[in-house]
Amino acid sequence: MGQRGPQPGTGGRPRKALADKITEGNPGKRKLTVLDFDKIATEPEGAEMPPPKDFLSAVQRDGSTLSAGEIYKEAWAWLVQRGCSEFVSPALLERYAMSAARWIQCEEAVSKYGYLGKHSVSGNPIPSPYVTMSQNYMKQTNRLWGEIFQLVRDNCSTEYKGANPQDDVMERLLRARRG
Repeated sequence: MGQRGPQPGTGGRPRKALADKITEGNPGKRKLTVLDFDKIATEPEGAEMPPPKDFLSAVQRDGSTLSAGEIYKEAWAWLVQRGCSEFVSPALLERYAMSAARWIQCEEAVSKYGYLGKHSVSGNPIPSPYVTMSQNYMKQTNRLWGEIFQLVRDNCSTEYKGANPQDDVMERLLRARRG
């Protein structure tokens, strides 16, 4: 089922990427913030990482600890290394980390309990609700990462290529499945 209505950040004319402004000129003559990925900082500088909220590392019902705090820290470090931490709000990063952690939890539940469940009344097999929840969290995680990455892309002078925290989330999921 497709999403209805405008996507977040699509109100009005689309923002022109910094690389396009540099190439085509800057008609507004505003000072441009330029991030150059060819000169990635080896020692991160800038603002201190806002501490992750406690709920990102809350103890879960099964006694495990939610991994959203770790995902938050990894994503923040990635942003700092690229000089982009001031462009992404901690709240957006928290939502991304929480969604990614919940997606991983759902995938672990699918691995543990399987693709089928049992209906509470009839006892007949039904599709596992974890599969649907996992798909929803995956969509949400990808959308939130898209927002974060768009902020990075809009504020850099060269196209970014390379690993990113979204790749790390997939690796974490694969490690969790191996046990």
